[in-house]
Formats: sequence, structure tokens, C-alpha cells
Amino acid sequence: MTLSRTIFLKISLTLPAQNIARETRLHTDETTLYVKVGAEFATHETVNHSRKEYARGDVTTKSVKGHFSIFKGGMKGVYQHCAEKHLHRYLSEYDFRFNHRVSSASTMENMRTSPSRVRLASV
Repeated sequence: MTLSRTIFLKISLTLPAQNIARETRLHTDETTLYVKVGAEFATHETVNHSRKEYARGDVTTKSVKGHFSIFKGGMKGVYQHCAEKHLHRYLSEYDFRFNHRVSSASTMENMRTSPSRVRLASV
């Protein structure tokens, strides 16, 4: 089993049960990996990607996929190595990045409407 597969399984199977409140509605795709984990939460709802179902009402996996995409990009591009004992630190950093991301449209609007804070030195 490759390291990335090992990390994926650890994240998928261990961390939800240890770090998510039991009252949570868990949304996953149809893979059987999540059946056991899903039983530990208030509800476990799935979307069936193999049938081209990506959302049903408010049941979707887009947020976690976006989060994992940011994490994977950082692990491939920035850090490249991750000791398992430090995995929680890397995940915390990318939790922060995901929760504080802004769309480019809102960033451009903020830049356009905010007064400049850059002072130009006179020559």
C-alpha cells in the first residue's frame, strides 16, 4: 500500500470518528469505506457518483473534496514529505487555509474599494 493510500485511509476512517461531533450529518459518496464510520453519526447520507449524482438537496461532497484538493496541492507542491506523527499539524494548517479562503472576485472588489495602505516614499 502506498503512503498516500495509507494517509487517505487514515483520514477517511480514523479522523472523522475521532474529530467530528456525533450529532453531525455525514455526507459521503457511495463507497463502502464509509459504512462503518457513518454508523457512528446522527445520519449518514450519500450521493452516488457512479450514477452521475453529485448533489441531492443539501447532500453533497463538494466541500470535503475542495478541502482535500487544497491539502493535496500543498502536500505535493509545498511540503512533499509528511511524517504521520505530524499529520494533524498539516491538516490544521490546511483547515485554516480552507476556512479563510476568499474568491478572486471578492478579493478584487476589496482591493478596488479599500483605501490603499501602501505609502510611497518620496525620492
